Amino acid sequence: MEIDRELIHLRIDLIERNLKLLEEIASEGYESFERSYRDIMASKHALLESIEACIDIANHIIAVKGYRRPKDYVDIFKILEEEKIIDRDLSERLQRMAKFRNILVHRYTEIETRKLYTIMTKDVKDIVSFVKAILELIRRK
Repeated sequence: MEIDRELIHLRIDLIERNLKLLEEIASEGYESFERSYRDIMASKHALLESIEACIDIANHIIAVKGYRRPKDYVDIFKILEEEKIIDRDLSERLQRMAKFRNILVHRYTEIETRKLYTIMTKDVKDIVSFVKAILELIRRK
């Protein structure tokens, strides 16, 4: 079985649309963001979808390549590190992102607006780095 490039590109397209939305929302500044329930909800959803898309891509690669089965979402990025697809630093940041995904899904009432804003303005660069690593991987194959 080979890596499904179409599946990966569809997920990357989704990620790119979501990151563009997050950038547009963030460009209005924190004060505007904090007052806008719509922007807060849109940001949570865009982050969740983006993280889920990264997880989908990683799971697909793990399955196709026959790597060990992940124990949980955090472990997915450990496996990509073990297999030299991403480096340790990016792996650790993506593991934190996977944990944040669990908060978005299960403990959504606990998310502070300031933390959400920080993630969407600073930490999304990790998603961009992940996408670059995946594109590099499929270019080599």
